[in-house]
Amino acid sequence: MVDVESFVEEATAEIREAVGDAHAIIALSGGVDSSVAAALAYEAIGEQLTPVYVDTGLMRKGETEQVRETFDYMESLRIVEAHERFFERLAGVTDPEEKRHVIGAQFIREFEREARDADADFLVQGTIYPDRIESEGGIKSHHNVGGLPDVVDFEGIVEPVRDLYKDEVREVARALDLEEVVSERMPFPGPGLAVRVVGEVTPERAEVAREACHIVEEELEEYDPWQAFAAVVGKGTGVKGDNRVHGHIVAVRSVESRDGMTARAQEIDWETLQRIQSRITGTVPSVARVVYDVTHKPPATIEYE
Repeated sequence: MVDVESFVEEATAEIREAVGDAHAIIALSGGVDSSVAAALAYEAIGEQLTPVYVDTGLMRKGETEQVRETFDYMESLRIVEAHERFFERLAGVTDPEEKRHVIGAQFIREFEREARDADADFLVQGTIYPDRIESEGGIKSHHNVGGLPDVVDFEGIVEPVRDLYKDEVREVARALDLEEVVSERMPFPGPGLAVRVVGEVTPERAEVAREACHIVEEELEEYDPWQAFAAVVGKGTGVKGDNRVHGHIVAVRSVESRDGMTARAQEIDWETLQRIQSRITGTVPSVARVVYDVTHKPPATIEYE
């Protein structure tokens, strides 16, 4: 396990040395990885840092409000509303790898624009060790690793938690006194709900995934999963009232893991699963059926794409 005190000292020193007297922006998503990177960078260079949260339209329910509340002490925090630009870029895209590259490229373009406004030369990211391993091994591209475009308009990219596993990042978060809602939060994919919608990502499908994910997280909190969420995986026939409908199929996934490299599907009791399907189909009219994913990693990945 990481020596937290030494790590914080070394990471802040690394950021100061890399950035020097220049200005940097941090890609802040609200998850524990980017939040720790932001806290380290702010401690290291203070007002030389501009935290930028890009609302892609693919975020968790209430994410934007949570970020604004958690990081309001950083006076230079910027909230960028970019829904339309991301959905426009994703229109017609169905291949999982292409999705990740499209999102990675658009993220960089958003941060380049913000960096020009802030006169920043450096980009700080919350990339962690499993992200790098999966991208380098060809398992999947992460939007902040394998999903980056070939040409990036920054003098340098700084990744202070690049050698840490998720549980180690959480240790650092606790040492930095980050709120529990951040330090203990379930992992959320960098490309957001785009990888929880199989096929083309539209605003309507993303909203279905967002609402279903929120329900799953609430209902499975007592199971203390590593990660629990819902994904829109296709369409199927169902019955709503007296009418036959062709609605979304939502897959529920809940896994146990230590570092995300391997995972086991959790055994969820029948009553809980029935409550989840009832809430999802009752709350989201366009959902026709709900299924539970029992596949471990391997052979599956945790996320659907």
